[in-house]
Amino acid sequence: MIHRLMVPLVICCAHAAIAGSPARQPRWGEIGTTVSPVPVVSGFSRTSQVQSAEPLGSIRGRVEIRRSVPVVEPRPSVGDFGMPAPHDQPDRFRTVVYLESAPAGAFEGRSGLPGGRGRMTQRNETFVPRLLAVRVGATVDFPNEDHTYHNVFSLSKTQRFDLGRYAAGQSKPVRFDRPGIVRVFCDIHSHMSAFILVFSHRFFDTTDTDGRYQIPAVPPGKYNVMAWNDGAVRDSRTVTVSEQGGPVELDFVLR
Repeated sequence: MIHRLMVPLVICCAHAAIAGSPARQPRWGEIGTTVSPVPVVSGFSRTSQVQSAEPLGSIRGRVEIRRSVPVVEPRPSVGDFGMPAPHDQPDRFRTVVYLESAPAGAFEGRSGLPGGRGRMTQRNETFVPRLLAVRVGATVDFPNEDHTYHNVFSLSKTQRFDLGRYAAGQSKPVRFDRPGIVRVFCDIHSHMSAFILVFSHRFFDTTDTDGRYQIPAVPPGKYNVMAWNDGAVRDSRTVTVSEQGGPVELDFVLR
């Protein structure tokens, strides 16, 4: 009889102790992004995970290329003397438009957030796309769609790598953990080159086939907007996103 009474007595005491204890308030970071004091954006997402209290704007427009674009003639390889492989001209009109600081510099610091996944294909002895923009933490795949071997590498300070030779149908990944500009080459085909821009923030976009871009969810403020094309910043403009939010139109003409 004594043992039968002890079990409910212990349970009742435990419930009383829990009910009588004050609820502990969570500290910042203990339960993930749901209590983060600022919006968290990961990968290539264009919207924040936390609803902002202030109205957001956007910066959009069109980039027109009027500067002369050099044509790079491919150097012949040994296999070309028998049956030349098809060679595509790289897309040098593709442009990345980004905020110079928002508020941190575009290529400063580093983020611990996952940056999503990108893809730079080797096709007809050309990197497609020739210009790729990703966030810090992104992994970029380098698939080989040619009928020849490729050896993708970079000597850039931002990210040094050498993927070695691999055949058609194979792909190798590289993770980019530091912001900056990465120049990509092929060790077998010297005419092949590309750029990867690794950003520490999400305020950037790459132009489409019509040269249009849009940077969404921009907080109110004054920003320097940069247009990066074919290896360098070709133009920069200053715009202001009002306190009421809304779109801001900004076009570039690169000469």
